[in-house]
Amino acid sequence: MAGEPQRCAWVGADPLYQAYHDNEWGVPVRDSRLLWEALMLEGFQAGLAWIVILRKREGFRAAFAGFDPDKVARFTEADVARLLADPGIVRARAKIEATIRGARLFCEMRDRGEDFATYCWSFTGGEVVRGDGVSLPATTPLSEAISRDLKGRGFKFVGPTIVYAWLQAVGIVDDHMAGCFRRQQAAGKPLPRFGSGR
Repeated sequence: MAGEPQRCAWVGADPLYQAYHDNEWGVPVRDSRLLWEALMLEGFQAGLAWIVILRKREGFRAAFAGFDPDKVARFTEADVARLLADPGIVRARAKIEATIRGARLFCEMRDRGEDFATYCWSFTGGEVVRGDGVSLPATTPLSEAISRDLKGRGFKFVGPTIVYAWLQAVGIVDDHMAGCFRRQQAAGKPLPRFGSGR
């Protein structure tokens, strides 16, 4: 039987983390709503481990109307109170309010004719930035520039570290490590054979 593939060292043995790494992390996302959802979830992760958010992701989706920006933008103080009582999410008022504000900003951008996906990818000219396969920086000049711009637009919980984690997650930056089977896949190299697939 073929062994497990070589993954980025941060993944560890948690099956949920492995599935996230293998199927989502670093895959280029070009859908505006999904990019916005990912940015909001990264904001909730501030001060926590990503696995906490990953385990609660379906709870977040249920609580935030499937991360439909139009619906979240209409949330009221009663919704904030409901969310603060929801054990399925991270119950932090500032992060909840930042997500509602983020939905309103997303809708304002769209209503002005500014597509969120086009905006996000504009910082790299629509191209994936490929890391060196060795280092995993906490921030980069790219994340600092995007963070400044997002903050200037009124978004919260979008510091350079959060933004860089988001860039990695949504595949604007490919930071899979050298030797990781996902990096080989992105480079078009043959993948190692392992398991029977899921």
